[in-house]
Amino acid sequence: MRDWENTELLVHACHGNAAAWHEIVRRYARLVWAVPRSHRLSREDAADVCQATWLALAENLSRIRRPDRLGAWLVTTTRRETLAVLRSRGREVPLDLANAAGCADDGPTPEEVVLARDAGLWRAYATLTDRCREILRLAAFAPELSFTQVAEAVGVPVNSLGATRGRCLDLLRRRLGVAR
Repeated sequence: MRDWENTELLVHACHGNAAAWHEIVRRYARLVWAVPRSHRLSREDAADVCQATWLALAENLSRIRRPDRLGAWLVTTTRRETLAVLRSRGREVPLDLANAAGCADDGPTPEEVVLARDAGLWRAYATLTDRCREILRLAAFAPELSFTQVAEAVGVPVNSLGATRGRCLDLLRRRLGVAR
């Protein structure tokens, strides 16, 4: 594939050939990365710009009119993404929360609040029945499963799975003290 022209790579990538896509990325990754870094974006912002650029290419694979100019297309797209980030950063005003006037810092940090809520959620989840825990676990961690597959996995009739899941969620909400 390294000797393929851009036209061949774009056609194959458009048809789902992962090796062709990887070759395009291999050829142009440094070029795409150089644009946001030349505008002095942080590594994180530059990574976001690069990701947005590759996404734009994936969405436009079949619309590239001049494959021989793919590098220029990528530079232009990356520059536009970079400038968009720079424009949005210009509107942001950083706030030093630790030194903000009138703010007492004797309360819990946002991280501590989330961790405490998370621990409470797991404690409430542990009090549910095995069937409720299994239904909610499958809903959260295997969303690709169909209702039929979940119903078979937990041994519930398909036509009652929705109501059962709703009752399990209501019970979890009550144990968390969350109003619906």
